[in-house]
Amino acid sequence: MRRIAISSGHGKYIRGASGSPVPPQLDEVNEARRIVDRVAEMLSCVKFHDDTSHDQSTNLSTIVNWHNRQSRDLDVSVHFNAYDGNAHGTEVLYVSSSGLEIATPCSAAISLAGDFTNRGAKKRTDLYFLNNTREPAILIETCFCDNTSDSNKYNASFDAICRAIAEEISGEEFSEQPPEEIPPVPPEALFSAKGPCSWFGGPDDGGVSPSEGLAFIYEINDAPYLFLPYQPSGTTGLARRLNPEVHFVACRWDYNVTPKPSLLLHKALVRNPQTGKSLTAFPADWGPNEATGRVADLSQSLLNALDLLTDDEVEVTYPYEG
Repeated sequence: MRRIAISSGHGKYIRGASGSPVPPQLDEVNEARRIVDRVAEMLSCVKFHDDTSHDQSTNLSTIVNWHNRQSRDLDVSVHFNAYDGNAHGTEVLYVSSSGLEIATPCSAAISLAGDFTNRGAKKRTDLYFLNNTREPAILIETCFCDNTSDSNKYNASFDAICRAIAEEISGEEFSEQPPEEIPPVPPEALFSAKGPCSWFGGPDDGGVSPSEGLAFIYEINDAPYLFLPYQPSGTTGLARRLNPEVHFVACRWDYNVTPKPSLLLHKALVRNPQTGKSLTAFPADWGPNEATGRVADLSQSLLNALDLLTDDEVEVTYPYEG
């Protein structure tokens, strides 16, 4: 396995690029540090963040000097791109032929893990980090922090992206934990509903209070796949931390038939009866209130993917395995 020295680009006082607004877009320094911390944890390798420099020249030399003091085979710097809000994708920069050999598969792996456009390996001869580190080096531009789609994909696939980076830079594969055995789906549906729907959850849901929780999910670790990796500014509750890019659904479940813990074991099938299009979704909450006249609340991405609008008719069946 290659010995890795990895650092985040820019610094605590020398900020890099940033989207607007954040969230849903990203702050380069904050997210580069998250990636470095996670990858270093996976590889048990040395890492560095510059918390002292107050000008760009000092920042660059501080980072490179740290790298050149390490015993390592590869230097890695983690960054995020930014341009005009429309540009998107992953690229990995290099200057040497040995850097190219790592940059090419690394860009492809990150793109696959995050569902990003693969912009590929790009040779750069003008970057201080690549020119002054004494071992082969790459500079990762993870995605575009000022592109909302890239930002959402990054948040939804953070751990997979970090795993892809760790595997490509180290040359080692990391086995994932085997999934827990899921009880078989009953032959008949335990819950079904048909009627008007709306959307809920996530940072933009002004219909729930900033502190509102969820009916049968009490901690992020109960269903980590449902949540953003950060708590949206000005909120404390789980309802506003739901990731709107994930397909989830709330219905008025009968807990006598589908007890709360069982709702985390299977997905529901959500169908647009006008088009016949259907998608699976995670049960995430109880609702909507019966007074609304609606039978289900969907995540924003699920509503859009099914070509539904608020108060359109929807069908929900639980559990579903297909």
